[in-house]
Amino acid sequence: MRVKAAMTHRGGASLSPCMLKILAFCLLLFKVCVVPGIAQAPPDNPYFSRVNSFGIFAAYSNDSSHMLLGDVGQRKLLEFGASYSRRVFQNRVIDLQYDAELLPVALESDPVTHQTDQRILPVTLPPFSYTFEPYGPCLPGSTTLTYTVKGVVFADKITNTCSRRWTVGEGISPVGFRWNFRPQRRWQPVIEGHGGYMYSTQTIPVEQAGNFNFTFDVGAGMEIFKSKSTRGLESVRAEYRYHHISNHNTASQNPGIDNGVLQVTYVFGR
Repeated sequence: MRVKAAMTHRGGASLSPCMLKILAFCLLLFKVCVVPGIAQAPPDNPYFSRVNSFGIFAAYSNDSSHMLLGDVGQRKLLEFGASYSRRVFQNRVIDLQYDAELLPVALESDPVTHQTDQRILPVTLPPFSYTFEPYGPCLPGSTTLTYTVKGVVFADKITNTCSRRWTVGEGISPVGFRWNFRPQRRWQPVIEGHGGYMYSTQTIPVEQAGNFNFTFDVGAGMEIFKSKSTRGLESVRAEYRYHHISNHNTASQNPGIDNGVLQVTYVFGR
């Protein structure tokens, strides 16, 4: 009779009560131990930080002045480039990164003075003109210069008009570091500095200067991170930099350019 109880009325096999108990126990064990582990998300990284990150940026300065080392004014700077960062050290307070920047497009703009000189006394002569890049701002207008030589009065009328010249260049800053503070927060203050070079198709910022110039910058700003995702971390960084360009006396003149540069960078990575 026990054997028949273990068989179906059609001759098929059926589970015994003991096997049913074992199966029920296994299902309960799976539900208690395995299912919660599958449903639970992996522990979240407490830091808004990346091991490797890449950035695309644009930088602009509308003017230059004698901020620290530069001597020329009214120089503009426009740059488009890419950056790479690698984490060096991190704790709750600071995230230190090596940072390098590549500038395939670096545009520098100089004021140009067009000067016309015409002798009007003692006789009127045809004017002659020439152009140059002034150290300071270009000052449009006209003036009359009068002087006496051996009792003869001479007078020259000098007229200045202004324009602007954009020079194309490229550069790279292979030496650089960035300090992100409060890496556990989405809004992180940033301090950074870089060193490198810039090569231009014409001499800048004056004719007697060179095509090859050294550059360095230091700046501060804020980096704002988006929410974390499986693709990594994305952020936007806005900063203000002191930017210097000079040829380190490798040309006959080395006036140097100091710019206050505003830079915005889109950053991504893991």
